[in-house]
Parts: sequence; C-alpha cells; structure tokens
Amino acid sequence: MSTRTLIRGGLVVTAADEIHADVLIEDGRIAALAAHGSDVAAGWTADRTIDATDRYVVPGGVDAHTHMELPFGGTSASDTFETGTRAAAWGGSTTLVDFAVQSTGHSLREGLDTWYAKADGNCAVDYGFHMILSDVNEHTLNEMDKLVEEGITSFKLFMAYPGVFYSDDGQILRAMQRGAENGGLIMMHAENGIAIDVLVEQALARGETDPRYHGEVRKALLEAEATHRAIQLSRVAGAPLYVVHVSAEEAVAELAAARDKGLPVFGETCPQYLFLSTDNLAEPDFEGAKYVCSTPLRPREHQAALWRGLRTNDLQVVSTDHCPFCFVGQKELGRGDFSKIPNGLPGVENRMDLLHQAVVDGHISRRRWIEIACATPARMFGLYPQKGTIAPGADADIVVYDPHATQTMSAATHHMNVDYSAYEGKTVTGRVESVLSRGELVIDQRTFVGRAGHGSFVPRSTCQYLD
Repeated sequence: MSTRTLIRGGLVVTAADEIHADVLIEDGRIAALAAHGSDVAAGWTADRTIDATDRYVVPGGVDAHTHMELPFGGTSASDTFETGTRAAAWGGSTTLVDFAVQSTGHSLREGLDTWYAKADGNCAVDYGFHMILSDVNEHTLNEMDKLVEEGITSFKLFMAYPGVFYSDDGQILRAMQRGAENGGLIMMHAENGIAIDVLVEQALARGETDPRYHGEVRKALLEAEATHRAIQLSRVAGAPLYVVHVSAEEAVAELAAARDKGLPVFGETCPQYLFLSTDNLAEPDFEGAKYVCSTPLRPREHQAALWRGLRTNDLQVVSTDHCPFCFVGQKELGRGDFSKIPNGLPGVENRMDLLHQAVVDGHISRRRWIEIACATPARMFGLYPQKGTIAPGADADIVVYDPHATQTMSAATHHMNVDYSAYEGKTVTGRVESVLSRGELVIDQRTFVGRAGHGSFVPRSTCQYLD
C-alpha cells in the first residue's frame, strides 16, 4: 500500500536553505518540495496532511554519540535501546549512532554481535554503530576491514581509562594506519589517562573525595596534550581524526591549529559543555555526582571558546554522549570516592531543544543549528543525504518544531530512563511537536505513537568529508 503524507505551511530549515515550502512524502521518502501556495503544492493530495503553520519543518536530528545499555564501572547505563530511542524521538532525533564495545581479549565481531542483539527489534528510530577498540592486535586490525564493508565505518579509541578501554600510542598508530587504508574514521577520547590516574590517586590520598575533584584532576591541559598527540599520530599515519566530546578551550586551539594547516581533523562537543560547568560539579550534598562525565565539565569561561569553535567550524558536530546513570543506586556508588562515580550524563532528549535555545540566544544561526545537529553528523558518518536533510529521495525523517512554545526541562516530564535531569528547572524556547521516521509518525502532536522495532539498523558509508 502506497501512502502519501503532506506537511503544509511550515518554514523548511536545512543546513543550506530556509524556504516556506510544503513537503510531500511517499512510501517513507521525501518525494518533492514546492513553495507554499504555489500551483504545484496546491495540486497535491495525500492520505494524511500535517499542518505546520507557524512551525519549522526540520530534518530529524542525527545524534552520533550515544551509549545505550553500556556496562561501566560495575553498573550499566540506565537507558535501554527501547527507552533511549523513544526519548531521542521526543527530543527530535531520528537517527542514533551508538557504540558497540570490544571487550579486551575478545573479537570485534563478538562485541558487535552483542550490540546488534541489544538493539534489534527494540528501537523506535533508526540506528547505526561505531566500534570501540579496546584491544588492538593483528586479528582486530584485520577485522576492521570487514566491519567497514558491513557499514561500521568508524572506530573509537581511548587515551583515557587505563585498564579498561585504554590504548597506548603504538596501538593508536596501528589503528590509524589501518583506517587510512580501509577508509574507517578514527574517533578519539583525548585525555591523558596515565597522568590523570596519578592525580586521582594523589587527590584521594589528600582526602579530596567529593565529585568536584573529578573535574579538578582531569585537567584541561591533559585534554589539550592528548588532543595534540592524537593529531600528530594521525599525521604520521596519514589518517583523518575525529575528536569526541571536546570540552576545553586549549583543546579547541589544538584542533583549530591543525585545521589551519588543512589537516582532516574534526571536533565534536556536547550540550553539557555549552550549558553546564564546574559550578554544577561543586553542588553540595553529593548532588555534583549527577554531572560527572569525561571529559569533565569545565569552568564557565571555556564556553565562549566552544561557541566560537562552532561558529568558525573548528568544531563541526554537537552530539550528546548520552550515557545515563541514575543518581540513586548508580551515581551513589562513588560516595566517599569520586573515582567510583559512573561517568556519564543523560541528554539524548535535550540536544535539539538546547541548540534551538542557542539560536534564540544568538550563539548560532538557524541553519547552523541544523548543520551541527543533523547534516554534518550525517555527512561525517556516511549517512547523507539519506539522513540529515529534507530533499527529494531522502528518508522522510522530519520534525515539526514549534519555535515559540516554552518548556521547563525536568526529570518529572522527560522520557529518558533516569531519575534526574542535568538541566532541571531550565526553561527553553522551542519544542518538538511531531516527528516522522521514514514517513511514519513517532510523535504526533506531543503524543508518542511509535513502536519498538520500527527503527532499523542503517549501514553507513565512509566519512563524506574525505571524498
């Protein structure tokens, strides 16, 4: 059965254009756009018409950094693929790229198959996977080639977390060399974990156990140093580099210097670094534990450099690094020892709204909002133009967005499976009204009408900035 949906009367905003246009959807894809009120648009008929008057019509968000059901620090992230993808839809994101994890001593295939099993049949929106490499050796290097052919075209390594995910410079270089050959993009958690562990040990020995010390030991200079080292290793390997969750002004400077040389180096930041700070980590009565993530929140003065980086394109993507742990029973594991607080924040539902608030506040333009949240992550990770834009032939992943509605963010009203909001009490302007995934309504006028199992795995091509 062929189905046609028509979205009438909205302002279509993409990374490239803003046009008052009607959007015709057929069989899950965008069939055509035509100026609102034109003879062409007036002649269209459909099974379902959505009125987008006084609304924006934007591409579904592409959140390229999430961790559903991630085992970490003796517990697991509290969102499942079912709850997490539902919350993503509520927040206007229609594609997630999550991280499958290779366990040390095991193959990439085992790790990937474990994540396929977690997600299959459970997702409300579409998804792909990156692969975390925790054990670089000849066997896993060979496996990288096979994964690229399968549509897993990006690989994350860690300069942090010795004994868990950590790779040394030699392992990183080998993985980058392999990526240079097979087209895989190396993603880097850039913090000097060896040095940080020394500072953690010394802080705990001094009796500095509160959550705020998490931020103090994970120094901005150690993020900048690792970022610099990752860039130089990528130059030696002749490989592109994508640095995840950039939080510090000094790290942005390293990326900017590399990009000024014309190097294929890319940077991502996250809403928590743009809107939160060490003031949150210092909240009394262990409340600061809610804000423990790595890289850590920085003093507020770093935010200006991040916003500037997003405007100048020294930072290209805003993802969430959504990795939620409940305050009760999970974050509390670190009472008396900040190093035992599970690292991660909930945010998959908040990203599009917070970035729209940044438009309202004058930090970025409307088109840049869509660029950093939809189009660039889709291009970066081989999903464009199937995802990330509104154009004929693209998947009909569309958000009807009310730019005038106000909302107050709160754990009482969010849909993430976590008992607190990192933005509790923050009022923002702009709210998702309806969401379509491949032409099917997932959110209809602020009612969830989607289902687990609608979301499909999407194989990805290689990074589209390197063609």
